Amino acid sequence: MWSVEGPIKRNLSLLSSRLPNAYLYLPHLRDHPDSLIPNVVLGQGRTGVSLVLGIPTVKRQKQSYLVSTLKSLLYDLSPSERNDTVIIIFVAEVTCSDTLIGAFPKDVHSGLLEVVSPSQYFYPNFSRLRETFGDSKERVKWRTKQNLDYSFLMLYAQEKGTYYVQLEDDIVANPGYSQTMKIYVRKLATDDWMFLEFSQLGFIGKMFRASDLPMIAEFFLMFYKDKPIDWLLDHILWVKACNPEKDAKDCNLQKGLLKLRYKPSLFQHVGLHSSLPGKLQKLKDKDFGKVPLFTAHTNPPAELSSSLKHYQQHTLERAYIGQDFFWSLTPTAKDFILLSFPQPRTVTRYLFRSGNIENNRDHFYNTTVEVLPSDVSAMEVTLTANSVCVCASVCHGAGLRDSGCFVDGVAEGQIDAQMQPISALRLLVQSDSDMWVLLSEIFIQL
Repeated sequence: MWSVEGPIKRNLSLLSSRLPNAYLYLPHLRDHPDSLIPNVVLGQGRTGVSLVLGIPTVKRQKQSYLVSTLKSLLYDLSPSERNDTVIIIFVAEVTCSDTLIGAFPKDVHSGLLEVVSPSQYFYPNFSRLRETFGDSKERVKWRTKQNLDYSFLMLYAQEKGTYYVQLEDDIVANPGYSQTMKIYVRKLATDDWMFLEFSQLGFIGKMFRASDLPMIAEFFLMFYKDKPIDWLLDHILWVKACNPEKDAKDCNLQKGLLKLRYKPSLFQHVGLHSSLPGKLQKLKDKDFGKVPLFTAHTNPPAELSSSLKHYQQHTLERAYIGQDFFWSLTPTAKDFILLSFPQPRTVTRYLFRSGNIENNRDHFYNTTVEVLPSDVSAMEVTLTANSVCVCASVCHGAGLRDSGCFVDGVAEGQIDAQMQPISALRLLVQSDSDMWVLLSEIFIQL
């Protein structure tokens, strides 16, 4: 399931042909012609998507942020967005792959998430690097390897989709980032841009056309030993836009036409411990703003009740009317949330989203969504189920009929027309949980 086979491996063999000059810039590769082919790939070789997200990662001495970064990126992607996206993790340590398989097996299996590692022969001898710009030998090695990692990742991603977004492994994403970026690109008045900036920090949130990646990667490889990656990107702009016979002010103006900035920023740097040992990275994007912790909707009037005790001011009533999120202590089997309508209503769609960007593990697990058709008296609704059923099975308790369940923290669906109109909706917990629960979105569509 996780190995590179068949057409996927044949596609990977094209990686070296995308940049034949790589052997000029990295002459040590000539002894190993296949050294541009990843030796580990997890995923399904997905191509033809709109959005490719690239994340290089290395093992940090103090703390790893990769899993939380991926959870942030995956948090509110819709099913259609998940099918139109590839997230590629470039790992220098193969041991990271096991962690990602365990944490995101469905996303790897579906093709949404891929894990790529370089050949053991890809990197040159870093001990021969020249120290420049007052940087220590360790820092020169770190920035040089970073340039190579980004270049490799770009070459691999080039034929995956339409747009490529460079990210880092210690960021948090603003909810709705995927749709926001796509809308922004579509509404641009010009196509004369080289990259779009969705964060002002370093190389985070830079969007490129995938078709431009070979040119960009080749430029990086030409000078990978000389300067940091963000400096090299600025030099590409200088080459493309600046007239050496004019002043710096004009140069900056021309470069500004090729890099367009979106505000507010969609990605924030959160890592304190850098991948460079001993370095603390405290930079924050001041344009990121505050991440919303809940999504508000105008829902139809309903009487609300629950066996779950809310925490502080985070009540079910405030969550239902869009003023807050609902937050409760650990649920046990048969705990419930009940929404009863004063009059039977035809509900076309429902959405319950658990967890939020700050409490992403506070999900409803093994919890069903049940409906009460109006032809069954509301008085028959009891606070216990006649039987315990597992998620996705049909459970008829006191006239309630199963309509769905929580998957990856989200329950979303339509109600069968034969059940309409309905008198109530109930979330029923089927087993004890050791995590708190949080509802960040409740949407009842009539």
